[in-house]
Amino acid sequence: MGLYTRFQKSNFTSADVAQFLRLLLRHLRGHVILLWDGAPIHKGSPFRKLQEAFPRLHFERFPAYAPELNPAEWLWKACNGDMANSLLRDERHIHQRLHGTKRRVLRSQEKLRSFVESSHLPSAPWE
Repeated sequence: MGLYTRFQKSNFTSADVAQFLRLLLRHLRGHVILLWDGAPIHKGSPFRKLQEAFPRLHFERFPAYAPELNPAEWLWKACNGDMANSLLRDERHIHQRLHGTKRRVLRSQEKLRSFVESSHLPSAPWE
């Protein structure tokens, strides 16, 4: 199991997300099923073009108002927990903390797997 992330200073746009997915597809083989919410940055022309260019990429949308199904929510909680009650001095310090959390999660397949198991998805992919 892997974890691919991108952090940036500004808010993400549809174009940013589509670019990230293009880069991600270089690392993944075979069909890729992407589960995500209905946020506006997950819609529009960049994604239609992406699906045309990569027919092996399949989009599946979570039901509306169902963050409990999204394993990524547990990653955000881990990031928030690592930064809570901390004095983050500058952007560099925030960057270090975010990447530190990512490294800790990546070092532990058990932790990464727990994010999927903690969601209310029907079944884990390794079962």
